[in-house]
Amino acid sequence: MTDALVDQDATCEGEAQESCREWELEMLDEGTASRLASTFSVLSDPTRVRIIAALAGGELCVHELADALDMTHSAVSHQLATLREMRLVAHTKQGRHVYYTLDDDHIYDLFQQGLAHVQHA
Repeated sequence: MTDALVDQDATCEGEAQESCREWELEMLDEGTASRLASTFSVLSDPTRVRIIAALAGGELCVHELADALDMTHSAVSHQLATLREMRLVAHTKQGRHVYYTLDDDHIYDLFQQGLAHVQHA
């Protein structure tokens, strides 16, 4: 096993050293990696994924989400608070109603890519 590590290190000498430097520049810093991992962690909950899926179709209020997901208003609100904290959804208030949308196109794209991946298998 040690020989394999030595061989890997040897590839970063000479001509390959330039390639190794490029690879090191592409590595994520710890803060960015941690934030990305937190995003995936929040999206690991099936209920939150279903909320994202519903909001991919457009703006919905909490009552509409609760009805669509067959959940209580309180349960949906709790999940939305987590999604809002991670900036995955945005909200606007109109009178007594709060409407939710996906925070931006990145969230929609992330959802669509994940969905395409699992449907491809």
